[in-house]
Amino acid sequence: MVDKVNVGIAGLGRSGWSIHARVLEKLSHKYKVVAVSDLMDERRREAMQRFGCRAYSDFDSLIKDEEVELVVIATPSYLHAPYTIKALEAGKNVVCEKPMATNLTEADAMIEAAKKTGNLLAIFQNRRFAPDFLKIREVIQSGKLGRIVLVKIYRHSFGRRWDWQTLKKFGGGELRNNASHLIDQGLQLLGENEPEVFCDLQRTLTLGDAEDHVKIVLKASDSPLIDIEVTRACAYPRDVWLIMGTQGGLTGTSSSLRWKYFNPEDLPPRQLDTKPTPDRSYNVDEIPWKEESWNMDETSQPGEVTFYEELYKSLRHGAPPPVTPESVRRVMWVIEKCMEQCEV
Repeated sequence: MVDKVNVGIAGLGRSGWSIHARVLEKLSHKYKVVAVSDLMDERRREAMQRFGCRAYSDFDSLIKDEEVELVVIATPSYLHAPYTIKALEAGKNVVCEKPMATNLTEADAMIEAAKKTGNLLAIFQNRRFAPDFLKIREVIQSGKLGRIVLVKIYRHSFGRRWDWQTLKKFGGGELRNNASHLIDQGLQLLGENEPEVFCDLQRTLTLGDAEDHVKIVLKASDSPLIDIEVTRACAYPRDVWLIMGTQGGLTGTSSSLRWKYFNPEDLPPRQLDTKPTPDRSYNVDEIPWKEESWNMDETSQPGEVTFYEELYKSLRHGAPPPVTPESVRRVMWVIEKCMEQCEV
């Protein structure tokens, strides 16, 4: 018999309900939602009906529930740090939604609380396990593209937002919200070196006071340049991925990728020659390209499912957390550098 993990979900909004509750229900052979908390009565009733669970109007009651082993923090961003620390100190293991916190000081306090209590803390940077990202890492690690020179990760859209995630007082803004996913992926591809950070933050179409246009460039020695854009002011969206290497490149979206490459040994030998070309032309190589592609299909497991599959191994078999808070501290460090550079 599988030893199920008893879960309490704090916050039943977009993330808590549409992502975490949905995935935990899909993995009901390993997880059981036994309690939830939310300010809205109709959401609590909906959860009780769907899961047969207990429902609380306040977070403190949720973490006092003795049956709850794992607490999922899916509240507005400004509550991530205080609620995580409370849950850890109450003896619970914690999954905290991104962004990990609103600033680096909060992130450090969360890490310290996890160390002090000895309870597990995992941050829901689920895009590390997204099928497209896993395929991209596989292609890069194969060496087919040669040395990676530049990685562009774009999330483009055009339109206004006017919800809580557009307000600074709630920890809103695209930098902490959607850009945190791309920063995390970019840092995985950058490597362990500490990067220089360039950032431009702007308010464009948002009705709130936080940024909705983010440009970040990460540069480190012996690493590819990482170019990140998250904006709601792009009327002509570009592909999510563009990767340049010395032996080829890759482009595509979260559901479809293609890449081409060549073997350097298949090129004819060349020597530097400063004499004029006979026909005044530029040097041109005939590249013997090889091309491959990948498309998401029914066998592609969503990143959020893989996250919880790996988390189960941590909780029941002692494996390392799927996403450690220390690794996500690097994301918070980049966010802090961006905030220091820019005033929106």
